[in-house]
Amino acid sequence: MKTVIVVAVTTAKTAAVRASLASLVLAAPFGLAACGGGDESATPPSTAAAAQCVVEPVNVVVSVDQWGDIVSELGGDCARVTTVLASSAVDPHDYEPAPSDAAKFGGAQLVVINGGHYDEWAAKLAATSASNAPVVDALEASGAEAPHEEHEEGHGHDHGDEGHEGEPNPHVWYNPAAVTGVADAVTAELGKLAPDAAEYFDERRAAFAETMKPYDQAIASIKASATGKTYAATETVFDDMASALGLTNRTPQGYQAAAANESDPSPADLDAFLRLLGDGGVDALIYNVQTEGSVPQQLRGAAEQAGVPVVEVTETVPSDATSFESWQVSQLKALAEALGVTT
Repeated sequence: MKTVIVVAVTTAKTAAVRASLASLVLAAPFGLAACGGGDESATPPSTAAAAQCVVEPVNVVVSVDQWGDIVSELGGDCARVTTVLASSAVDPHDYEPAPSDAAKFGGAQLVVINGGHYDEWAAKLAATSASNAPVVDALEASGAEAPHEEHEEGHGHDHGDEGHEGEPNPHVWYNPAAVTGVADAVTAELGKLAPDAAEYFDERRAAFAETMKPYDQAIASIKASATGKTYAATETVFDDMASALGLTNRTPQGYQAAAANESDPSPADLDAFLRLLGDGGVDALIYNVQTEGSVPQQLRGAAEQAGVPVVEVTETVPSDATSFESWQVSQLKALAEALGVTT
């Protein structure tokens, strides 16, 4: 059986990327009239003609950069997008917001959060500092609903349902349904907040759909050729996408539960995982290098020794990515190559 590893790498988005995205905005043949202050990171997603922006930009606050890029594309010159965490240097799970963050939310007309236990701080700030602003919750937009009971605080790469039992994976930017749902919800809310620019936002949404075609096609191609292939993971960052691709998760259950609960796996669980890799029991391993420690490194070493191909993915948008779409497509193509399928 052919074995593959998918590796997750976390990198920070730099100011240089923001500047390059801004230059793309100016260069793209997208008929936009300046609204006076759109986010410089907004990138017109296609050459489709857009209605002129005839309103003051809508103030939008986004919790994390995985969604910030998408919202900027959708809002264009008619949205002033502020992303609170635009770097991987700070973990969204246990981020402690500053007073300046509350001030950002205080001026928001629209708030976009990831949802679940990924950015609870953002949900709290939206409720207290932007109580009149509509909130787009990506987890809800994906069709999943997280339980509302209280949970203990703590650092959490809650990578998987086991992190908070019964809850969906919070890394929903890897869920194609969430990407579509967020795009639709943001467009609808922007149109309500600025009715005179509704046509403009509809054009941006249509252009975004055009830009995402390579992403959609890559998913469809891999699913058509790789459905039924298996994978295991040191973290569940990529699980939603793996599910969308039709891959089957064979991560040892005990190991997965330990990783999701921020604890070391038992020797028996680790041994089961190592044997799975050594025996070629999976077609892919998703490896998140954002997780420090000797255990993930040991797993990677075992897989490489067994001749398992490695495919790198990231939890946050990397510094060399020009857009959400380019980030995702590059990873899908790398995965497809490792699986021996075409996109």
